[in-house]
Amino acid sequence: MENELYHFGVGADDNPPGRGSGRYPKGSGENPNQHEAWSLDKYRELKENGLSDTEISKVFDISTTTLRAKRSIDVNNERSQRIEEINKLKDTGMSTNAIAKQLGMSESTVRNLLTSGLKDRADSTRITADLLKEQVDKKRFVDVGPGVETEMGISRTKLKTALALLQEEGYENINVQVDQLGTNNKTVISVLAEPGSTYKDLVKNHMGDIQPLYEHTGDDATTPSGYRPILPPVSLDGSRVQIRYAEDGGKEKDGVIEIRKGVDDLSLGSSLYAQVRVAVDDKLYLKGMAMYAADDSEFEKGKDVIFNTNKTKDVPFEKVLKPLKDDPNNKFGATIKRQLFYEDKNGNEKQSVMNIVNEEGDWGEWSKNLASQMLSKQPLPLVKRQLDLSYKDKKEQLDEIMSLNNPAVKRKLLESFAEDCDSASVRLKAAALPRQASHVILPIPDMKETEIYAPKYKSGETVVLIRYPHGGTFEIPTLTVNNRHKGAKAVMENAKDAVGINAKVAERLSGADFDGDTVLVIPINDRVKIKTSDPLPGLKDFDPKERYKLPDSAPKMKARTKQNEMGRVSNLITDMTIKGATPDELARAVRHSMVVIDAEKHHLDYKQSYKDNRISELKQKYQPSGGASTLISRAKGEIRVPEKKLNYRPDPETGEKSYRITGDTYNQYKKNDDGTWKLVKENVPRTTLTTQMAEAKDAYSLSSGTAVENAYADYANKLKAMANEARKESMAVKSTPYSPEANKKYAAEVQYLDAQLTLAKKNAPRERQAQLLANNALKAKVADNPELKDDKDKYKKTKFNELKRAREIVGAKKNTVKLTEKSWEAIQAGAISNNKLLDILNNADMDLVKEYATPRKKESLSASKLSLANSMYKAGFTYAEIGERLGISASQASKIVNE
Repeated sequence: MENELYHFGVGADDNPPGRGSGRYPKGSGENPNQHEAWSLDKYRELKENGLSDTEISKVFDISTTTLRAKRSIDVNNERSQRIEEINKLKDTGMSTNAIAKQLGMSESTVRNLLTSGLKDRADSTRITADLLKEQVDKKRFVDVGPGVETEMGISRTKLKTALALLQEEGYENINVQVDQLGTNNKTVISVLAEPGSTYKDLVKNHMGDIQPLYEHTGDDATTPSGYRPILPPVSLDGSRVQIRYAEDGGKEKDGVIEIRKGVDDLSLGSSLYAQVRVAVDDKLYLKGMAMYAADDSEFEKGKDVIFNTNKTKDVPFEKVLKPLKDDPNNKFGATIKRQLFYEDKNGNEKQSVMNIVNEEGDWGEWSKNLASQMLSKQPLPLVKRQLDLSYKDKKEQLDEIMSLNNPAVKRKLLESFAEDCDSASVRLKAAALPRQASHVILPIPDMKETEIYAPKYKSGETVVLIRYPHGGTFEIPTLTVNNRHKGAKAVMENAKDAVGINAKVAERLSGADFDGDTVLVIPINDRVKIKTSDPLPGLKDFDPKERYKLPDSAPKMKARTKQNEMGRVSNLITDMTIKGATPDELARAVRHSMVVIDAEKHHLDYKQSYKDNRISELKQKYQPSGGASTLISRAKGEIRVPEKKLNYRPDPETGEKSYRITGDTYNQYKKNDDGTWKLVKENVPRTTLTTQMAEAKDAYSLSSGTAVENAYADYANKLKAMANEARKESMAVKSTPYSPEANKKYAAEVQYLDAQLTLAKKNAPRERQAQLLANNALKAKVADNPELKDDKDKYKKTKFNELKRAREIVGAKKNTVKLTEKSWEAIQAGAISNNKLLDILNNADMDLVKEYATPRKKESLSASKLSLANSMYKAGFTYAEIGERLGISASQASKIVNE
């Protein structure tokens, strides 16, 4: 169950004897009854005695925000009363001088109050409060968080004042949290609720009832140009689908959906290939990579689609395809990027059957790193070189940030850089090799097992392929590029991010198929060498589905069990490789991993596999402590520590993050069969989930002592030290002082920045509404299928799908502040406050900001850039690649590395 902790502020009669509301019994300090009731006169008296607002708020036992709101309300009311008195006396015919004498104020004050419109400004708070009150009376629970004031066209201060006024009238302002489905953080939502509402009731019963002040839909101005919502899928008639079974060659193209060229409702638009979902007969669907068939003669009469499968002919059509999901909003259980449309013969727009998950160009992002599960299995010199290159790249980034000439930008980037270094010390990813890139694999049956069609590389080049999860060097094929292959050119000539290989090559890549699997392609030469080895003899002809198939009546493996077992065997393989296991030992572990990965989907006996492959013996030998035993496998291992909260400031001496242990506890309950709850344990200490590397002061404490582990430990320690250095430097940065003169000089630019910031902030309420909708939808899905949370991958995908759909519904879309040369000049001159600048930076394109904040003239490259350039050259990067990374020409790069 979800354990919850509630806090209530209640009257003394509702508390245990001797207790009042709040943190302390009847106040705190020497005089426990020191708090007074609020009054504007008392506030003024205390202010005249030199007390600050913070000190005065303690006297009244209220927050400074509430104090300022109360003061604003009372001052406005006071002014309104004075204006009414003046107007009444004026209506009797009294002169301004006479009114001033009667009211005991100067004539100029009377004149100003008559002409300044103060009453209008005082009334505007009431108008704002009434507008909010009207919405709450209608909706019960209304989001009044940041960005709402922008929608209303008022200041945040005025909104807070109006909220305080409504609280005086009995309305409740309650802060609740919802999960940010795109991150591991929480979103705080400030809710204005009807009188009598409580935090507990809102959280338990009404989270789905929180509504925006103004309705948002995907049809408003925030919707991107050309946006189309995802519609229910159009079904393909099953009579048009031809199944190519294993006996007829389907196994060699397993997962590929071949389509006839020139058929409008099957067109892939401008793409040669795409990962798709296609509904069939309103009850089934096809899942795989769609590509055009090379020859129409492959199709049977009346068929327009060929689905390739490794299933045999005894499997009926309905069992080859997958059943559509029950979810009306996501029939495929996948994130649909977009849908295609076409014009029929009458010129009418029609929806295609093609639902695109990924399309040509989506796989082409050049990979910027090498995962430790691959690199740690390579020779030590390569490991050290790539880790050193990665460190030097980080060092160059830090030096570049330190050269920035705007304090606020420098501080923000230093803080984010420190967080990135901390994360990198856990992920342990190293610098990429020259020209390595991710590609989706497509089948070319008559391609030689030693060749590859790879149009982004030169014919005759040698490349290796890496697929994750990566078992070892025995899974790395070495291939020669052949871009003259006619069969490949016919279906994927000039492909942007796909390569063509034989099915035998895919089998070596830990059993890859062609429904969207990707590989890392790395060119090798005299300077870039990747260790490979022959396929393990113990894996030859091993088919886990044949060897370990269970009868349908046997208990099925649960998703959580699969996740746990796969994690254990992956760590075992990593530890065995690092500690020098024999090929036979590795084959046993890899065979077991192949069974585990398919056990849930294909109902396999992973327990028997554990026994047959004597996994317990391998664990005793290579993991004697009972679990992950090397730094590589332990770094990301999750552990729980006593709950802690991050302090606002790091340690000023070291720059290390500073925490405080909360000491909080909760009561643990178990749900009975009748729906009631039973108390299992009281005062259970709360914990925080973290990783072993994040908690390690010294990464060497996680190492078993091998040379490869120690190379990674040294790298992780240097990253941790760099993170601390960045945090320490950020604390020393002084803000640019605000300049009223610059504000006047750059009035037009300030107005432009205000307008840009207003536009950017308008997305905040929409994003919160999207998070609410997505959380409620996710909660309903988990209620219908409790095991969903046990499958981490499926649960993560479901969260992403629901958030994407919710954002489309409400029109949530981030609008960044668009800086100009002139507006940056205004910022540099101090024309805006530091708080406003931080707001702008939080809503701006930081790459552009960094460009503006970088000093324009540099006579020579820094020492860190020179070091990075030389390391990149030694690692095999070309002059052009080095120049692109450092922002110089290829000829300059050549000169630097050859000096």
